Amino acid sequence: MPSYHSIFLQEPDVRVIGAPPSSSSLLCAQASFAHTHTLEPGNFALLPLRTRARGPAYTLPALPAGASELELDPNNESYDALDEVLELFRANTFFRNFEIRGPADRLLIYGILYISDCLSKIKPGMSSREAEKALMSAAVDHFAIPGDAGFPLNQSFEAPASKNDAETLRQYISQMRQELAMRLLRRVYAGGDVPSKWWLSFNKRKFMGKSL
Repeated sequence: MPSYHSIFLQEPDVRVIGAPPSSSSLLCAQASFAHTHTLEPGNFALLPLRTRARGPAYTLPALPAGASELELDPNNESYDALDEVLELFRANTFFRNFEIRGPADRLLIYGILYISDCLSKIKPGMSSREAEKALMSAAVDHFAIPGDAGFPLNQSFEAPASKNDAETLRQYISQMRQELAMRLLRRVYAGGDVPSKWWLSFNKRKFMGKSL
């Protein structure tokens, strides 16, 4: 399958906390998202988000009237990294190896692992309201960030260099988790109040052999 290289990797004057890790693995799909207004605590790109969830992310414009997030062009000013995560989830989730080429790939990795985690919480027969309650509660519960003992990819993610950076990263990831959960729910329940069996069929897949 084709690889997607992040335009973000070429962005000048990007703040990076800590030295980039040297380890890499085999190539599958890469993040293709790039934008200005970015920071990178822990080598994790804090890219702009189209969201109403509170947090440190630069907020992109809402979708134009009548536009569908399922058909949003990457060149649209409202397209964000979470659109990309959802777009690449199905292709990348089958891969156990992934070469990290920059901070945008780390956001992509986390997003894919988080989608898998969300899908594991949605049970067959669960109503959309029940699923929303479960996912939104989990989105803001305590979770590990790079550098924490429970984070599954510390060999590929640098820990934030300061408490302030760690708090910023935690707030950003919480913001990202809340928005990604809502967008995923709209897809899983697109056909009504019963979850899509097709989406749930991915809940046992472990991208890179990892889980959050």
